[in-house]
Amino acid sequence: MTQDKQSPMSAAEVNFDGLVGLTHNYAGLSFGNVASTSNKSQAANPKLAALQGLKKMKALADSGFKQGILPPQERPCIRTLRQLGFSGTDAQVLAQAAQQAPEILTAVSSASSMWVANAATVSPSADTQDRRVHFTVANLNNKLHRAIEAETTGNALRSIFPDPDHFAHHAALPQQAVMGDEGAANHNRLCQHYGAAGVEVFVYGRQVYGGRAEPKRYPARQTREASQAIARLHQLDPARTVFVQQNPGVIDQGVFHNDVIAVSNGPVLFHHQEAFLNSSAVFAEIHAKLAAVGGAFIPIEVPGSQVSVADAVNTYLFNSQLLTKPDGKMLIVVPQEAREHEGVWRYLSELIQHGGPIDEVQVFNLRESMRNGGGPACLRLRVVLNDAEIQATNPHVMMNDDVYRTLTNWVETHYRDRLSESDLADPQLLLENQTALDELTRILHLGSIYPFQR
Repeated sequence: MTQDKQSPMSAAEVNFDGLVGLTHNYAGLSFGNVASTSNKSQAANPKLAALQGLKKMKALADSGFKQGILPPQERPCIRTLRQLGFSGTDAQVLAQAAQQAPEILTAVSSASSMWVANAATVSPSADTQDRRVHFTVANLNNKLHRAIEAETTGNALRSIFPDPDHFAHHAALPQQAVMGDEGAANHNRLCQHYGAAGVEVFVYGRQVYGGRAEPKRYPARQTREASQAIARLHQLDPARTVFVQQNPGVIDQGVFHNDVIAVSNGPVLFHHQEAFLNSSAVFAEIHAKLAAVGGAFIPIEVPGSQVSVADAVNTYLFNSQLLTKPDGKMLIVVPQEAREHEGVWRYLSELIQHGGPIDEVQVFNLRESMRNGGGPACLRLRVVLNDAEIQATNPHVMMNDDVYRTLTNWVETHYRDRLSESDLADPQLLLENQTALDELTRILHLGSIYPFQR
């Protein structure tokens, strides 16, 4: 494959958003995620959550941004319950789990796969030695409810990106703490243009072998060892790869992933002052490596005096989407919570009037997702594709007017508008999930990606 295929003008970033699943509920499963634990046991509205997500996808597609869709998981995950010793019919399995191990039932019923920023790490073909787009499914082994996602996530990605001439798919890293991997939520890519060679920045919370600084209150989910393994699998050039440690102090304040404290797009890294350890040395390394491929690094640092870490966590200011518009300027997509916070909104208003690369802000109501600890950036997986790769991608998962209408009707037909933890043992909920997902795989032309279909 020639380098001409990687022309900066022939590549685009496609955001693949996760559809919210039918079992969207507030079980407070994610220790270290303040929003998740603080809203535990409240009733959720899966239908509203899914419609809010679809509305964001459609609005961005209507604005000219390429937008795709990733499917939810089958939940409750009966196969996992059977692996754990529950037996009988599916209804009996659910009843046993509800009686004997209700915490396990809530874990296998989680709809957290909606946050596809954790689905995988993706490296575009401009960065990889074999000039293919590489995907490594995240093992998410810090949390049981997420560690069971990898197989179906891999099935979905292979169905959406099927051509081995363009796409390379890697299984999740070993399910062991040394290789804790949380996907793209801890990965940034900096580049001058999407199709040009870039610098991939892996952010980790702890280094198992030889590391020192670690958080004390909440777990560091991503390891340096896992990030290094992914860089090797993706055939990345060490001269264009950077590993940086997240500040343990911000992890202990609820910054469970890097995308809660920093977001990148093109040459811009929008980040909080306290996001990283040894940031001066790391930024110098990024600057030098990006300059070597003709890029100019543009860090935008938000001072703690203007936006505290607590305010960043509560509003998910940094769990935003940075999107490049046709004029080369950037749009920042934020949740309604950022608009409602006086200090954060003041900062954003000043930012877009400052004359820098970010000159527009767009606000979305994603309250159902936010209450469970996920903002706009959690809901999307970023995949840079050139023209040939876009042609090789399953076209049925790309958002347009017809897909939006079809999926909106699908949600209205199949989703409940109220769900609490006590509903998870209802065998009818499982049947509703399987019926809906079977129909969804036909709508999106995904084939048989779920265990119940095999």
